[in-house]
Amino acid sequence: MQALQSIIDNAFEQRAEITPDNVEPQVRDAINNVIAQLDSGKLRVAEKINGQWVTHQWLKKAVLLSFRISHNQVIDGSESRYFDKVPMKFANYDQARFEKEGFRVVPPAAVRQGAYIARNTVLMPSYVNIGAYVDEGSMVDTWATVGSCAQIGKNVHLSGGVGIGGVLEPLQANPTIIEDNCFIGARSEIVEGVIVEEGSVISMGVYIGQSTKIYDRETGENPLRSCSCWFSGGFW
Repeated sequence: MQALQSIIDNAFEQRAEITPDNVEPQVRDAINNVIAQLDSGKLRVAEKINGQWVTHQWLKKAVLLSFRISHNQVIDGSESRYFDKVPMKFANYDQARFEKEGFRVVPPAAVRQGAYIARNTVLMPSYVNIGAYVDEGSMVDTWATVGSCAQIGKNVHLSGGVGIGGVLEPLQANPTIIEDNCFIGARSEIVEGVIVEEGSVISMGVYIGQSTKIYDRETGENPLRSCSCWFSGGFW
């Protein structure tokens, strides 16, 4: 894994010069390897280690590099045709593979290659971007969007029209994270690397970013973390 990371890091320093026509085979293979492992869930952009979320910036670099090494191409869909650099995750799935992986996809849900969808997940007509991770038993409801590299925990319900912000650039920015057993109310937006902790409930129509001011409605007090990006075990 260290060798793979080294190839990605070195290529990223030269990214301005990389094109689909001049990319070195070793670099192309490394990038495609990372995207495949993100797609299968073997790698994820962020993970909890010793109780703290850690972002693997080199994986974000690989995603950004993947845009540099591919030409746009026609993508066939059931209702239309598309033109993009990133293939759709389910382009080559047949019934046997859908049954093996154990999730439901309701048309016209769209998932880009490089996003992971775990077992017992239901995707209503929604959108999941590259690098995202959706864990077991979650529901991504109608017109909800899961942005690039966002992390969705187990048994999460993203209600209709919810927006979970993506992050690829700036590189140092952390992904938006919804931990296990959370409920995000309809038309809410969680963005800018906010972490919604396990068991939280977000009411409908709530917008939360890094600059959101949080106060206790019952006491009127402002918590010390006035720009808090953590929401733990409560109703907001």
